[in-house]
Amino acid sequence: MSVSRRALAAAFAVCVVLPLSACGSGGGDGSTADASGKVEGDITFQTWNLRANFKDYFEGLIADFEKKYPGTDVKWVDQPAEGYADKISADAAGGTLPDVVNVSPDLVAPLAKAGLALDLDKAAAQYRKEYLPGAWASHRIPGMTGTYAFPWYLNTGPLFYNKTLFKEAGLDAGQPPKTYDEVFDAALEMAEKTDGKVATLANVPTIEDFGRYGVRLMNKEGDAFTFNDAKGVELLTRYKELYDAKALDPQALTATPESSGKKFLTGAVAMNPGSALDLGNFKKQAPNLYRNIGITDQITSTGHVNMYVMGVMVNARTKRAPAAVAFAHYVTDAAHQMSFAKQVAIFPSTAGSLDDPYFTKEDGTDETRVRVAAAKSLKNAVNYTPVLFSEQMKTELRNEVAKALQGKESPKEALDNAVEACNRLLQQQG
Repeated sequence: MSVSRRALAAAFAVCVVLPLSACGSGGGDGSTADASGKVEGDITFQTWNLRANFKDYFEGLIADFEKKYPGTDVKWVDQPAEGYADKISADAAGGTLPDVVNVSPDLVAPLAKAGLALDLDKAAAQYRKEYLPGAWASHRIPGMTGTYAFPWYLNTGPLFYNKTLFKEAGLDAGQPPKTYDEVFDAALEMAEKTDGKVATLANVPTIEDFGRYGVRLMNKEGDAFTFNDAKGVELLTRYKELYDAKALDPQALTATPESSGKKFLTGAVAMNPGSALDLGNFKKQAPNLYRNIGITDQITSTGHVNMYVMGVMVNARTKRAPAAVAFAHYVTDAAHQMSFAKQVAIFPSTAGSLDDPYFTKEDGTDETRVRVAAAKSLKNAVNYTPVLFSEQMKTELRNEVAKALQGKESPKEALDNAVEACNRLLQQQG
């Protein structure tokens, strides 16, 4: 039940493993550049697949910054979503990393360890109070002191469900499930009533699901994964029940957010995560579904939904640190985050912004209802994906989950193997 990240073209969670050649004398210090001094000079700003839809916004923002700080010149480069991590890795290794870089927390981790991400607790501590505490903390790295990127936009989303399918299965469409146990019970009932023709879920559990279920993902020191505990095994065991009963879509082992979305559109799946942007797609592509769409909160057994975080990092080795820090702050300050949020379904990470009427007052439309509910949930949301949980680790977990669902391993064996593999990869990162 991982929330769709199609709200923007960029994926919110990829990880780069830097080659050893990138790990120079910085030694993870992240404080090489001096951010004091006059804001001037040429800097390069790199975004992640944003030019196609937001060209005017960023060109206007850059022009305003250059007007505010005469003598500055910001060159904007935009990289495609595919291969973004590889591009950053290559730039880091080659010494061509831009001055200001759009990143996610798990992209920051290897850069910070390589001494390439500026520690903002040292270089820009005066700005910390402008951001939500949880958002500022999202770019901290276990085992290191410091914060390595300005928090930018946040995202979360609701869970959509098909009221018609619920009613046909004898379930109460007005009282959708709220916790994992309720979802599992409803899914088994749905499968039984439809002879396995309608699955409730279309995705296997991810690390976020383990977090929302209440599983302890890492130890206190942050140097070992622990999601193979009794509660983790319990969650995977329940998913195995769903898989055997066809309450989990048979193609879930290879599902993507796009394929799951199509299953939901065609009525083959009863529930699917998404964002406010999806409502427009439903209205256009599946009007019958749109007329019978149910909107509820993300499933969680902890009381805290999952949030995704984007950030803006300053290259610790920039030759224009005052300008780079000033621009990274400018992009992510309250005024600009609010203006960006009104162009696309994302949410600002700045303190007080979520109390704006735009995020608190409904106007009777489903789009506003989704936005208001998501903004409210973000105030105590958690970024469940550990910063150090790399793309390779996600693959290891997914492969072991597949083996458990197919009966090739027990849930306990599968999670033990996944944790062992992830801890081995974690040691290699160090």
